[in-house]
Amino acid sequence: MLSKKEYAKIVKKHSGKSPIVKDTLRAFCVGGLICTIGQFFRNFYSAQGLNKELTGTATGITLIFIASMLTAIGVFDRIGKFAGAGTLVPITGFSNAVTSPAMEFKAEGFVPGAAAKIFTVAGPVIVYGTTSSVIAGLIYLIFIK
Repeated sequence: MLSKKEYAKIVKKHSGKSPIVKDTLRAFCVGGLICTIGQFFRNFYSAQGLNKELTGTATGITLIFIASMLTAIGVFDRIGKFAGAGTLVPITGFSNAVTSPAMEFKAEGFVPGAAAKIFTVAGPVIVYGTTSSVIAGLIYLIFIK
């Protein structure tokens, strides 16, 4: 059995060096592009006469729809491989996290496949997102207020 040091040596030898600057720029540019597209739709819906609340709702629905469609046709995964964390802009990343398992398990049927597996990826995101927001709220309550 390998020791932790030996294992770490093997991993270091076989893993490539991460191009941090290039990855960061790609994430920044793609995330910014997603946000710019969102702002475009927000401006568009506002110009159509929707109030502020409905504009936000329509923008969110549009971004969810686009991300789900891109996931369904396999484009979102390629964008994700290129941009890394840049695709994790909350609404599109969550849409992808919900759509991916549904697409993967659709062959098993609607209820036992797609419906049952839809939150296998998104479930932990919800749990950890909720937990971290509670912790952040407690920190704010204790130290700021």
